[in-house]
Amino acid sequence: MDGEGLARGPIEAVTPLTGGTQNQVLRFSKGGCDFVLRCPPPTPRPESNATMRREARVLAALAETDVPHPRLIAACSDESVLGVACYLMDPIDGFNPVNGLPPLHAADPAVRRAMGLAFVDGAAALSRVDHLAVGLGDFGKPENFLERQTARWRSQLEGYAKHDGWPGPGELPGVDTIADYLEANRPADFQPGIIHGDYLLGNVMFRNDGPGLAAIIDWELATIGDPLIDLGWLLATWRGVPPEDLPVLAVEPWDGFPVPEELVARYAEKSGRDVSAIDWYFVLACYKLGIILEGTFARACAGRDPMDQGGRLHQTAITLFRRALHRIG
Repeated sequence: MDGEGLARGPIEAVTPLTGGTQNQVLRFSKGGCDFVLRCPPPTPRPESNATMRREARVLAALAETDVPHPRLIAACSDESVLGVACYLMDPIDGFNPVNGLPPLHAADPAVRRAMGLAFVDGAAALSRVDHLAVGLGDFGKPENFLERQTARWRSQLEGYAKHDGWPGPGELPGVDTIADYLEANRPADFQPGIIHGDYLLGNVMFRNDGPGLAAIIDWELATIGDPLIDLGWLLATWRGVPPEDLPVLAVEPWDGFPVPEELVARYAEKSGRDVSAIDWYFVLACYKLGIILEGTFARACAGRDPMDQGGRLHQTAITLFRRALHRIG
């Protein structure tokens, strides 16, 4: 930090921030200024350092856009400093709705409606960014992006067989039916752009003084592909989608938040993108997220993750597959 010309003085008031389980996020003060450090977990995964570098690169690319995001202060790709790659960003003055709504937001359904619209506006703003103009031309592989999806995630699901004790994919309803639908109904083309990759209410922060979106956080799955993936992800995890709600990501009170049809219309208006194939993106999101969550359950069955968490995410995966089947009809 001293070498980057940042605030001098001792590091003080170090506080771990809650959030995802995959990385460490620490807030601290130095020289009268506040910072947030993001770095890999204490036992880094093989891809952890590359992930940190990619996250920092995305935040740097978004600096001059209208996408709400944490401002990147400095990135350190030299692993010899902390033993891992890491980066510093500005703290966000806001809250995550999954952790509870402040009195202002909890008291007024109109504020909650505006929160839902601001949430989908964030995805639309990201979809409007020209990834080539902001220097992310080599950040992903948009060629044949949609064609790769079904096989890619089915292969991951089959790979969980290496975890002893996992009962297999049989408990996930309609695995083959959903895969067949995705292959048969895949959109013919798309306009490439930046994808957040995990766009749900657990990965955004809202302003304390109103319904506005303060920042989109946790960019570790960001890539270049079809931005409608983020809209599908948003809808797949939204409350009130039949046939049943997810056992995670609960926000209370919920009345006032827009219904899915309003979110789709708003995204189309703000992004300018064709949303006529949104059912396909919804089903893909349920399929992909369900398979990702089932991985935690598979590891839990083998004793590598806590079973309480694994069991909860297994039920979430089952619900996501049921949502996909309901949408397919």
